[in-house]
Amino acid sequence: MNNRKNKVLLIYTGGTIGMVQDESGALQPFAMERIYDALPLLHRTNYLIDSRQLDRIIDSSNMTPEFWVDIATIIEQNYDDYDGFVVLHGTDTMAYTASALSFMFKNLSKPIVLTGSQLPLGMLRSDGRENIICALEIASCQQVVIPEVTIFFESHLYRGNRSTKVSAENFDAFSSFNYPSLATAGINISYKKHLFMPMPAGALKVRKCFDRRIAVLKLFPGITPATVQSVVRTPDLQGLVIETFGSGNAPTEHWFIDALQEALDNGVIVFNVTQCKAGAVQMCQYQASCDMDRIGVIGGHDITIEAAVTKMMYLLGSFPGQRDKVRDRLWKNLRGEISMETEVDGEDF
Repeated sequence: MNNRKNKVLLIYTGGTIGMVQDESGALQPFAMERIYDALPLLHRTNYLIDSRQLDRIIDSSNMTPEFWVDIATIIEQNYDDYDGFVVLHGTDTMAYTASALSFMFKNLSKPIVLTGSQLPLGMLRSDGRENIICALEIASCQQVVIPEVTIFFESHLYRGNRSTKVSAENFDAFSSFNYPSLATAGINISYKKHLFMPMPAGALKVRKCFDRRIAVLKLFPGITPATVQSVVRTPDLQGLVIETFGSGNAPTEHWFIDALQEALDNGVIVFNVTQCKAGAVQMCQYQASCDMDRIGVIGGHDITIEAAVTKMMYLLGSFPGQRDKVRDRLWKNLRGEISMETEVDGEDF
């Protein structure tokens, strides 16, 4: 009989969840090595918890690719010693971090669960206690292993690169519009195993390269040529994500298509992502996207903006100067971020 207790590494990056009240009532960061003191119920669990934190605790609004690398490095260095990982993170950019981590870890065979809270852990009505406890239980589960990066929030476990923040004040702050939740926490945690990424056969590989030289252009009625040109002519721009209307539609005026053509001619990779929370880009379904398809804009299907941005940075960083490789992988499913059967094989991504 195996009596070994599973071990979980709790990684604190900053954010609302890690704040507690001091004697004066002011909120200040909490020392995560005292997690058992903050949540005495954890003494009754059948798993062990260790903790780490970033060298510099940040508000998630200050998140950058450099911090993604720091988080990934902590997990990589401790990967063999723990059964699962929980990352405590501010909610504002949590979906970006979850997406970035999902691309960084190839052949991931252990759960990485991101969570946070809308109210600080030290407040009476904090949602952080339930979020942490459920995230730890999921990450430590011996019977059900989820081999992917996820977000747990308000009773739901979502695939990280399918998630987006939808509320700044409700406890159910996240949703996944184009992919079902992977688990639901009620009296029991109900897992939907058929929705999980398959357990990989190869060894873990961690790629930590990001190229920040991208831009996001969100379209709106009345957008001017000067506005579009100021974005596409950004010095040294390598990638452009366009947030278009509906199923990938955009203005058909010559000045707009000419601006995108200019960017493409200069080697910029252009990625078409819908502004809609649900649904997908379908290039050339309407005339309003046919010109973009003709000149070589890549359709993002049902990818989220968070996954699109991080995927673009990840691929540009992984294949510097190899435009064709980036283009070929951008529209394909790498880590379950797109609802397409096409996947990339090989060890180079």
